[in-house]
Amino acid sequence: MPAAHPKEFRDDVVAVARRREAPIAQLAKDFGISESCLRNWLR
Repeated sequence: MPAAHPKEFRDDVVAVARRREAPIAQLAKDFGISESCLRNWLR
């Protein structure tokens, strides 16, 4: 299992995703995380 991402990183990624300036798939790719990981963080 990969190491957990720091809370600051998670918070930053979620903030960007909530602005809805790009598709979830693109954001996940840009930040180097899986799409499912990002979707879980948004919940």
